[in-house]
Amino acid sequence: MEQNLKIPNHVAIILDGNGRWAKAKGMPRNYGHVQGAKTVEVICEEAYRMGIQYLTVYAFSTENWNRPQDEVDALMKLLRNYMKTCLKTAEKNRMCVRVLGDKTRLDEDIRNRIAELEEATKNNDGLHFQIAINYGGRDEIVRAVKKLSAKLQSGELDSADITADTLESYLDTAGIPDPDLLIRTCNEQRISNFLLWQLAYTEFYFTPVPWPDFTKEELMRAVEAYNHRDRRYGGLKEE
Repeated sequence: MEQNLKIPNHVAIILDGNGRWAKAKGMPRNYGHVQGAKTVEVICEEAYRMGIQYLTVYAFSTENWNRPQDEVDALMKLLRNYMKTCLKTAEKNRMCVRVLGDKTRLDEDIRNRIAELEEATKNNDGLHFQIAINYGGRDEIVRAVKKLSAKLQSGELDSADITADTLESYLDTAGIPDPDLLIRTCNEQRISNFLLWQLAYTEFYFTPVPWPDFTKEELMRAVEAYNHRDRRYGGLKEE
């Protein structure tokens, strides 16, 4: 690690390329998702070891329901298993886990596992790990506005008192600092409805590496690029 390297406090990652990675190996898309879940575990440990305090990953978007049903079913099965694994990892590493997104569309057993995970880890003082599930940036803002509207109608809140901070307090990420660095894997260069409010001043880093192949060395490359950012290009460029 370079001397005097500034470590971002909060890193957000769009986990892209699981399916394409599996296809390139002649395997079903779900194989890529399984391997991608294992990569999440590795990067969680490495991120905290590096000094990153908050890590947020985009696991399942509101648009992902439009994928073939067998793939959605496989992802939900993987999610169920991952909740168990994540609980063990959190206990081992004192990781504080929080799930972002609209949980109402998830099956009851998944919602229960999420609630158990969040409750069991809420006081942990290690990495703050956020998982975005059934999450969409636009949907998050709409849900926040609906909550604000209800407060206005009940008289608990006056419209004159609404500020950016007020709206922010109703977002899924309330109390979590905005990301310093966004990483997207597999060479896509868009944010795909992820953390639309929170990414206003975030540095972007794009890499051709698919998520299952993303290693601690790749994470370090992203952090090094964050330290040598070139804003002339509207984001971070690989060196």
